[in-house]
Amino acid sequence: MSRRVLWFEILFIAAACAMTVVAYPHLPSRIPTHWDIHLEPNRHGPKWELFLLGPGLMAAVTLLTFLGPWLSPKRFEVDNFRSTWQRLMLLLFCMMGYIFAAMLWAELHGDFNAGRLILGGVCIIVVLMGNLMGKVRKNFYIGVRTPWTLANDRVWNATHRFAAKTWIAGGLLGLAFMIAGLRVLSISALLVGALVPYVYSLVIYKQLERRGEM
Repeated sequence: MSRRVLWFEILFIAAACAMTVVAYPHLPSRIPTHWDIHLEPNRHGPKWELFLLGPGLMAAVTLLTFLGPWLSPKRFEVDNFRSTWQRLMLLLFCMMGYIFAAMLWAELHGDFNAGRLILGGVCIIVVLMGNLMGKVRKNFYIGVRTPWTLANDRVWNATHRFAAKTWIAGGLLGLAFMIAGLRVLSISALLVGALVPYVYSLVIYKQLERRGEM
């Protein structure tokens, strides 16, 4: 992780802590922390959980970004795609920050639907992540980690090139459906885009196996 990105994330975490402290007296005692497929709150928790869901999760992503290369075992080194790793982790950090900001904003302004704000932001982040999926190399932290991708480099690479397309398509369709108010279809598009590569990895593996190329 570059110093510039590290300082950006540290300052962002500090700002999130400060925002939570300032907003804390104005928040209800319990806040929505989970939404159902219709984007209606189906779980509430004490407002102190904002410190965990915002600064806490962002700090965890920053720590994993920094420690990931050191923790990686041989043949699964993050160093093999370090720049892509750092970009993906930065996107994940931004997603955690966006979700936290959407939750806080919605609680301070009751006329906003936090679930819809979060879904729209997640769709955009998924599209941006999809642009990087084809560059992800075998590791234990991110990507389509199935028994078949982890067993064979060709299956891993083919699956992630395919996943790049399905993630982008799922994110764009999800965003379009969300804007149109079709929330269930929006979530479905994201899920299909994320899950289809898992099936694809098995199909590719079995094709190579039948051809004796394993």
